[in-house]
Amino acid sequence: MSESAKTQDHPYEELEASIDVDAPPAQVWALVSDIPRMASWSPQVVRSTVKGGTVRRGARFSNLNRQGPLFWPTKGKVVRFEPHRDFAFRIAENRTIWSFELADNGRGGTTVTQRRELPDGISTLSIVLTKTVLGGVEGFTRRLERGMRETLDRIKAEAEAAVRA
Repeated sequence: MSESAKTQDHPYEELEASIDVDAPPAQVWALVSDIPRMASWSPQVVRSTVKGGTVRRGARFSNLNRQGPLFWPTKGKVVRFEPHRDFAFRIAENRTIWSFELADNGRGGTTVTQRRELPDGISTLSIVLTKTVLGGVEGFTRRLERGMRETLDRIKAEAEAAVRA
């Protein structure tokens, strides 16, 4: 995971996790850019629906997320869409950007890096809800880190199974 980007006024961290996948970037891209399938990989996402059905830069979508017995909706917008290289979306409610960067690893596979970027910090609403409803900043952040690892492991498994098929 990345070094902490914490300050006294901003206790949140930018997060990062990477994995090597034995599949070419084009194949991995097809998975990470498929927003409706995100629930297959992310332990927090229950359902995602893209308005108009087409995932591209500027596409808007809605998510239903879950942590234990708690459910909450979010809205997202695709902010970066560079096929086989970079896919990112901003979540309206908290201002975070979630991204997947793909790079040819020189061994016929792909290094996938998932990030939670905080270019505009975290919204006040999200801070309050994290502290009061979602178990606090530290615990929620650790759950997000575990979720990123699980997401990447599931994407790797699916991509590599398709290569072997």
